[in-house]
Amino acid sequence: MGDDPALRITILIDPDKKCLTVEDNGIGMSREELVQGLGTIAHSGTKAFMDRLEAAQGSDSASLIGQFGVGFYSAFMVADRVEVFSRRAASEEAWQWSSDGKGTFSVAPAALADAPPRGTRVVVHLSEDAKSYIERFRLERVIRAQSGHVPVPISIVEKPGETAFELADGAALWAKPKSEISTADYTDFYRSIAGQLDEPDLTLHFRAEGRHEYTVLLFVPGSRPFDLFDVDRKGRIKLYVKRVFITDDAEILPRYLRFVRGLVDSSDLPLNLSREMIQESPILTAIRKAVTSRVLVELEKLAEKEPATYAKIWDNFGAVLKEGIYGDFERRDALLALCRFKTTASGDARRSLKEYLASLKANQTAIYYLAGEDMARLEASPHLEGFRARGVEVLLLADPIDSFWVTSAPAFDGKPFKSVTQGAADLALIPRLDAKDESASETDQAVTNFLGFVKETLGEAVSDVRASDRLTESAVCLVASETGLDRQLEKILAGSGRIQSAAKPILEINPRHEIVLALASLGDDDLAFKQDAAHLLFDEARVLDGDRPADARTFCDRLGRLLTRSLGKQPA
Repeated sequence: MGDDPALRITILIDPDKKCLTVEDNGIGMSREELVQGLGTIAHSGTKAFMDRLEAAQGSDSASLIGQFGVGFYSAFMVADRVEVFSRRAASEEAWQWSSDGKGTFSVAPAALADAPPRGTRVVVHLSEDAKSYIERFRLERVIRAQSGHVPVPISIVEKPGETAFELADGAALWAKPKSEISTADYTDFYRSIAGQLDEPDLTLHFRAEGRHEYTVLLFVPGSRPFDLFDVDRKGRIKLYVKRVFITDDAEILPRYLRFVRGLVDSSDLPLNLSREMIQESPILTAIRKAVTSRVLVELEKLAEKEPATYAKIWDNFGAVLKEGIYGDFERRDALLALCRFKTTASGDARRSLKEYLASLKANQTAIYYLAGEDMARLEASPHLEGFRARGVEVLLLADPIDSFWVTSAPAFDGKPFKSVTQGAADLALIPRLDAKDESASETDQAVTNFLGFVKETLGEAVSDVRASDRLTESAVCLVASETGLDRQLEKILAGSGRIQSAAKPILEINPRHEIVLALASLGDDDLAFKQDAAHLLFDEARVLDGDRPADARTFCDRLGRLLTRSLGKQPA
């Protein structure tokens, strides 16, 4: 090592000569080593050395990596000519290797003044279409992303004669003790691998030891990536093996955690890991399982200790996390515990299912929800009226995935999920907050007869017409049968062609609504008017449900006749 014990790599940019120079002060190469290492493509001098090392000391002590040849010759993809000046440590001779990459090379003595005092200098004469590699910012980006973790400091010189500045300190951030890493260091590293300018809301850094050894450094971004819901988007976790970069899109985390950025560095995986081996490796399978569970645990801890920060994460990525409830049955309960929902009782905040269960009403046996496309429409839905009157909280689900995960999550803490637009509301056993008497009135028989009339009039348009205990203000609403699909899920499947058509809905009528009572009191002399009213009530329910009248022209004709009758009865 002489008087130069600190190893380093220096990159020199020469814009005038269109050259890029990479120099180290390592062991250097003799003439024979230049010929053997660079004269034969894919010849591995390192492998030959490791074979001798393993034979002498055992495989556990062999840690050198790399392969000369193929990697070096990739330089000719951007170079017209490559020169290598090398001086073996403690040698008084230096050598110059030169080639245009077309099949031949030359090795000749080099003046000691033209060679490094010790080590190797690679001079890449860039071709016309590769001159962008002399741009400092591009080089910095590439070096930080691909080589910022190598165990040797890397410096860069922007122009000949200028002072070098250190680009990487030779220590991978994730390999350092957490006590030596500042928040600013984590943020800078996050920005370098995520390509975003925000700050992470959660940093997860740990080392696993035992059956498998690996280091994990992950970040939850502080903002939502623009392509978060791209159907082809996968996770972007970098995979390293003993600090050697393998791939930047390893499927370490499931798709519902695709917003997480970071890396995993394994000590157990082989360095010649191919993409096919990544998919089949039992070691990676174990790492995937452990890292996924750890991420969910850390999110749960954050939700308890820093609810405001977790609320921000949920606003950005909650819709993606809920995809896991639908697909990851093993972790379904953990994901449900992480969920935060807008409800009829939450106001501007969100509530957990644990908080929901703590506020159950007497005789309430289910977790009620209402799914739809728009939060404002959900809040105004007539299906909620009977639940509000009894103080029963309802989850308001406005994300497309909501209609699917509720079908695969049968219960949480023993309470099943139940749609307020499906089947009977089962609210009779839960008293109203105002203690209003809803016992039968004198008009009950008339209303019952009117319900039968509406069912007969609508015919095949509905599967049933019945009195509603979920309506307190509106006259009508549509619901699905107990054994059918939820109304919103049915619309999604029908719209995507997954089912041919939606099932016939059930029309529920509020037996205490003044319009219903008035219509029920009409005699047979108003038969035509009652038939028009029955169809208009059905169309009203369709509109409230987010649909259009089945026949717009007929709807307008009926509405016109109703207005004519109304105007005709007004005093002159």
